[in-house]
Amino acid sequence: MLTQLSIRNIVLIEALDLTFSGGLGVLTGETGAGKSILLDALGLVLGNRADMGLIRAGEDSASVTATFEFAAMPAALRDVLDDAEVEIEPGEPLILRRRLKADGGSKAFVNDQPVGVALLRSMSGTLVELHGQHDDRGLVNPGGHRILLDRFAGANVDAVSAAWDRWRDVRAKLADARASIEQAKEDEDLLIAHLAELTELQPTAGEEAQLAGLRSDMQKGERLQGELEDLRKVWDGSNSPLASLRSAARKLDRIAEEHPLLSEALASLDRAVIEAGEAEDKLTEAGYQLVHDPEALDNAETRLFELRAAARKHRCDVDALPELMRTMRAQLDAIEGGEAGVGALEAAEKEAGEAYRNAAQKLHDARMRAAKTLDKAVEGELVPLKLDAARFKTAIETLPEDRWGAQGTDSVEYLISTNPGADFAPLGKIASGGELSRFILALKVALAEKGGAATVIFDEIDRGVGGAVASAIGDRLARLADGGQLLAVTHSPQVAARGGQHYMIAKSSEGTVTRTSVRLLDETERKEEIARMLSGAETTDEARAQADRLLEKA
Repeated sequence: MLTQLSIRNIVLIEALDLTFSGGLGVLTGETGAGKSILLDALGLVLGNRADMGLIRAGEDSASVTATFEFAAMPAALRDVLDDAEVEIEPGEPLILRRRLKADGGSKAFVNDQPVGVALLRSMSGTLVELHGQHDDRGLVNPGGHRILLDRFAGANVDAVSAAWDRWRDVRAKLADARASIEQAKEDEDLLIAHLAELTELQPTAGEEAQLAGLRSDMQKGERLQGELEDLRKVWDGSNSPLASLRSAARKLDRIAEEHPLLSEALASLDRAVIEAGEAEDKLTEAGYQLVHDPEALDNAETRLFELRAAARKHRCDVDALPELMRTMRAQLDAIEGGEAGVGALEAAEKEAGEAYRNAAQKLHDARMRAAKTLDKAVEGELVPLKLDAARFKTAIETLPEDRWGAQGTDSVEYLISTNPGADFAPLGKIASGGELSRFILALKVALAEKGGAATVIFDEIDRGVGGAVASAIGDRLARLADGGQLLAVTHSPQVAARGGQHYMIAKSSEGTVTRTSVRLLDETERKEEIARMLSGAETTDEARAQADRLLEKA
């Protein structure tokens, strides 16, 4: 709840520090004293548009600070702060500050941490609920009517939300699977053709390097063919170097024992024979490997061309072609298996949809029952509030399927008719300012709303009424404030008498300087203020006696 409000240099307020407590607090004062300034200042710190006209004349800046304290911070408010990465320790008060500069600058802070104004605005609905003569939010906004009815009904919206999430998830998977199958079918003929081409080609890993090496060797053989032929003539025949060495070795072998040097010469000659033999073997092998076979060379080049053409076609390396074939086979298999998967998803989607419809129907039935109870409760509040000719109705309509969601299949809106025979219409389009505020009061009392904004403010809800109606308004405001915090700007002494705290707003002038002040009244001052409200310009003893009676009844 709001515990402190500090205002500096806002219009007629030079410096003001107010402390609030729980229960019903009332603010009174003569017309034009500046009650609207307080609401403007509070709106500023809650993220309303920065109006530089709010800065007090002659000052270069203005500021408003609002402090809120909670037994336990509402989860919605904690989520907003966490998303904004604003750290507040458990039990620490929430302090909002807004500063305006005459040159157009505006800054916002949460517990002295700089933030965007949008953050203040996003928190405002959780912190303060304002109902006034021109209320266009809160209960007038049909966007929140369904939430209020569900809270009133104690409806299990979580079950519907869970069923919706399940249905939406299965539908998304089914849509993806169908899209994949359709895409695969579009590509199926092309996949079959490509796979057939690759199957006929039968590429193998490492084949490109092997073919390239073979082609290189054959091309070398073509170039070395003449030299190899000449060498072959040298090494072939009876007059070849190897034959001559062997002949010499045989002759030397017969006389080697005659002298040590001859033995050594024979050993050297034997080694030469061996080396020459190895050379002959290598020349023969090289001849086989480098043989120029035009047909084999043409086949190798054709195969390389086909492999590389296929790789270019599929935008991959030649060595990746075998894996590409496996991928294509898997894609074709997936088309067949995917249709079976789609069938399973279709069954799951049907089951999830049925579960959602059942949960939504239960929620709809709970809303219909609660709507009847709520309508009766609201109409029971209208007569004491001098709205006895008016009627109230909770309109529940089933939405088209494309608008179903986590909150069910219904739209909910509160409608009123202010005159007998008149059609029902939305709250804000039918009721006048005073009627609207009383309708909202009746609705809030009937809802006995829990978990709403931390602080509720009614601005001149009693305008245009008095006597028993004003007393009824005061009684209902006090009931609403029980266990929470409600502030009421009022001109009614009957309402003012019900307040647990009474603030008087006054305007004073010194020369050309006009100031607005607000102070908390003690019991004696409070009685005098209520007497003034009863009697007008001159406070009489009779008015004081009446004020005593109102305070005693409260």
